[in-house]
Amino acid sequence: MISVKKELRRLTMPIFIDIALVLLLGAVDTVMLSQYSDDAVAAVGLDNQLVSLVFLVYNFVAMGAAILCAQYFGAGMKTRFVQIVGIALSVNTLLALLTSTVLWLWAEPILIAFGLRENLMADGVLYLKITGSLSFFQAISLTISGALRSTGRPLYPMLATVAVNLLNIGGNYALIFGNWGCPAMGVEGAAWATAVSRIVATLILLCTLPALWPGKRKIFTNPLRIALHPMYSIRRQTTVVKNNFRPFPWDEMKNLFKVGIPAMSEELSYALSQIVITYFINKLSTEALTTKIYCSTVITFIILLSQSIVQGGDILVGQYVGQLRYRAAYILGNYIERFAMRLTLIVAALLAIGGRFILEALTDNPWIIETGTYIFIIDWFLSIGRVKNIFACGTLRAAGDVVYPVIVGVIFQWTVAVGLAWVIGMPMGFGLLGFWVAFALDENLRGITLMRRWHSKRWQGKAFTA
Repeated sequence: MISVKKELRRLTMPIFIDIALVLLLGAVDTVMLSQYSDDAVAAVGLDNQLVSLVFLVYNFVAMGAAILCAQYFGAGMKTRFVQIVGIALSVNTLLALLTSTVLWLWAEPILIAFGLRENLMADGVLYLKITGSLSFFQAISLTISGALRSTGRPLYPMLATVAVNLLNIGGNYALIFGNWGCPAMGVEGAAWATAVSRIVATLILLCTLPALWPGKRKIFTNPLRIALHPMYSIRRQTTVVKNNFRPFPWDEMKNLFKVGIPAMSEELSYALSQIVITYFINKLSTEALTTKIYCSTVITFIILLSQSIVQGGDILVGQYVGQLRYRAAYILGNYIERFAMRLTLIVAALLAIGGRFILEALTDNPWIIETGTYIFIIDWFLSIGRVKNIFACGTLRAAGDVVYPVIVGVIFQWTVAVGLAWVIGMPMGFGLLGFWVAFALDENLRGITLMRRWHSKRWQGKAFTA
């Protein structure tokens, strides 16, 4: 168990940094463009929301592949592992090419449908055409990153994400403002910096593909050979296709969609519920919306802590389930939940105590500071349910129990997080604090329900290696 705990800690930190940097990437354009034009920030902000929804579509294939890869890797099923990686890359590439074409051809009608104002349209269309049409590189990156993490190699996706952020910041500095001898391109410069940095990250991750094939143990075993002799890589991958994809493994394609579609459905339901909640809060007042944005941004880093621990643990749980070692998976899962809970509640308590100082550094509005301080206190209680929810949802998926979390998520997200929040916050008059109380009820009720499923062990026997 001690070695497993060390392995969990080894996996958690790179995943935490990776997730944090992915979130940072979207914020970098906004922050740097704020020094250029407020209109540019508004246009790019809406574009980034649309691109995030596109990435959610790509992620359903990547998530499904990662779950299956962890089980196949744990069971030592190399052929099935290679097949699912190849199928996921093919499906995501085709899906991404179609989506990228749509975003290039119909960027303006899409933005009109989303209500972008006329004075922002030129910048919005330009940014969406560039980042959207080249978004298919992100689909490839998501797939490879998921496969690498499933084999216990989260360091390489993290390094690729670090490269993305450094290139994006440098590219923005050069191309938005015209530094280092580059032309000042404004929004177009930000778009190209973001797109090119994602392309570079994809190329870095593609160099790791040979390590996923059977017989390879080290990543970048001989990168110069691959770089200087591309036919080496082509010959090797042609051999892989002949050995593993003739006849085509339709059963693995079915498994990918069986896992990926439910996972995407739950994520999509949550994203849509958050849009509706934001709409309601916007109806309260501008101050309420601003407070939500400030508090949610700070709380995000607590969520990242839970997510990184659980994602690291899910890799190990998935491998145990793939080996049909259900008892080991159950014991490890319980340890992960306790570990994540302890750390999260400590950090949430520090935020509840010192959150006022953070808000005072962000704004001088007394209403926002006072309300936000109470929200941080409520969020400590919310964190109890959030950790249970993040753990149980992710771990049940890793074990192959993919449908139950979707059903529970959709029911509670729309009846409690949206419906009850509206009742408490608006007709009953409790405002933003009423919304947060409803969020706490949603997370705790959902977490309790999913934890009951975990402890019932009904997920046993749902492994794709059984």
